[in-house]
Amino acid sequence: MLTYQKTLIASAFALFALFVNAACSPLTGGGSSTGSSTGNGPAAGTALAAVDALTVKGRAPRTGYEREKFGRAWADVDRNGCGTRDDILRRDLTGVRFTDGRCKVASGRLAKDPYTGGSIDYVRGRSKVDIDHVVALSDAWQKGAQKWDSGTRLRFANDPLNLLAVDSATNRRKSDGDAATWLPPYKAYRCPYVARQVAVKKKYGVWITSGERDAMRRVLETCPEQRLP
Repeated sequence: MLTYQKTLIASAFALFALFVNAACSPLTGGGSSTGSSTGNGPAAGTALAAVDALTVKGRAPRTGYEREKFGRAWADVDRNGCGTRDDILRRDLTGVRFTDGRCKVASGRLAKDPYTGGSIDYVRGRSKVDIDHVVALSDAWQKGAQKWDSGTRLRFANDPLNLLAVDSATNRRKSDGDAATWLPPYKAYRCPYVARQVAVKKKYGVWITSGERDAMRRVLETCPEQRLP
């Protein structure tokens, strides 16, 4: 009789333990929990979530690409009387001085270059500062822009969202690379940089390659709360 009671007690404990384990185990099949505190994917409104909304396709040929297809360089698209290059210099530099009192930036300082983290003095005519297209024009051309009308390409080339004052040497090493082939050497800026690329591609419907998507995710998974600019 005692042995029978012990068996019943042991069975009851085993059933209780099985119930507790089942209640505490995470559900399966609910999708990736990357970048989310709820386990249901990236949080809404983040750059990481926005990556998944971009169209993924193969890169089209570069055939037919010319800088001129995006209109006259640094056109005054916002009609403020100043060219886009000077608009961005005025926005990104400190201590700005003008040659004409309003538009043409004569000098200034890029206090913290996004791509290197260093500081650069700007002097018109012998500058070490470039205005970079964060999403390069030829990259956009191969991912949808060749089908745009001329007005859309002009706006894209002069959109402040897609432009940054940066170190010229680093910018030229970047060339027309996307996130899969080039990231800023200054690692602290990689999350904002990729978020800006995502924002630009989302705004204009520029697609991404699968390799580019994976590279974007790798960067943004290190900063899952990063918002779009």
